[in-house]
Amino acid sequence: MSSFWPIFKRELRSYFVSPIAYVVMVMFLAIAGYFFYSSFAFFNFIGFQAMSNPMMARNLNITEGVLRPLYGNLGVILLFIMPLLTMRLFAEEKKQGTIELLLTYPVRDLAAVLAKFAACLAVYTLMLGLTALYPVLLIAYAEPEVGPILAGYVGLFLLGAAFIALGALASSLTENQIVAAAITFGILLIFWVIGWSSQFAGSGVGWVLSHLSLLEHFDDFPKGIIDTQDVIFYLNFMVLCLFLTLRSLESHRWRG
Repeated sequence: MSSFWPIFKRELRSYFVSPIAYVVMVMFLAIAGYFFYSSFAFFNFIGFQAMSNPMMARNLNITEGVLRPLYGNLGVILLFIMPLLTMRLFAEEKKQGTIELLLTYPVRDLAAVLAKFAACLAVYTLMLGLTALYPVLLIAYAEPEVGPILAGYVGLFLLGAAFIALGALASSLTENQIVAAAITFGILLIFWVIGWSSQFAGSGVGWVLSHLSLLEHFDDFPKGIIDTQDVIFYLNFMVLCLFLTLRSLESHRWRG
């Protein structure tokens, strides 16, 4: 795995020498900031109304009223943002013809896949870390619960990592970045909403559909609950997608 770091550094550098990372970050932070402002403004509105109703004021919780909706909205934003971040991982290499050079160097396919995945994950981690300003502001002026804040960010990190792994797989299947982004978004959307059909299916099929839903496994994190089953699901999802990415690259080597 000695070839991991050179590929990781090259891939990470490529994000910031082009406008991709900056555009995606600005879009993500602008939309996230809007949702935070909206949630906080609505919470304040409810708070002013509750001043005349002590029973209503007793049920107000800034963690439930601001942060939980924010985390849910961030998950939805990632559905649209992550395909833009992952679409170039392998598709650009294929289009420029450098994928053959990458695969013929003394570099193992596993090192190349993990390095590209890690570089994209590093960009996402930076992007997610910048949103920590929102809970910091709440901690400075209010008393939100720290547990749900930390658990929510763990959930968002795992969710984003799963999205990146799937995006890497989609990017390895085509040399067209737009097609890669469309495939990533379509599959992510299916895995996001598949649990909605569980209530109309039989008990066995319904359980399977619910278990495959990325949304179902994310719901507990903003509540401050880190369930090992949810963590294992995301890890398994990542491993499966990266394994299929490896197989895709190997098939390209055979065809080439």
